[in-house]
Amino acid sequence: MEVKATAKTVRISPRRTRLVLDLIRGKDAKEALAILKFTPNRAAEIITKVVKSAVANATHNFQLDEEKLYIKACYANEGVTLKRFLPRAKGSASALNKRTSHITVVVEER
Repeated sequence: MEVKATAKTVRISPRRTRLVLDLIRGKDAKEALAILKFTPNRAAEIITKVVKSAVANATHNFQLDEEKLYIKACYANEGVTLKRFLPRAKGSASALNKRTSHITVVVEER
């Protein structure tokens, strides 16, 4: 049975998030948390919370065994983009796009 956890509108770009998600896809839940613990990246902290949430959902809501869980799928879709402006010379301005992401982790029992 697939169990899902999501984090919506997280203030980190999807590209940076996907680099970390590629490290844990297909791994056991415990191994994934160990990898994330030693990954020096801001996205790793956020993804750790989502993985822990997915494991908690599986164990509490569906009574699945925590030791048998693995990361079946994980992905980061683009969320709302916050548009900001940076003042430039001669009264002009440049656009700044502050990207957000929706992070989803799916766990399943082996």
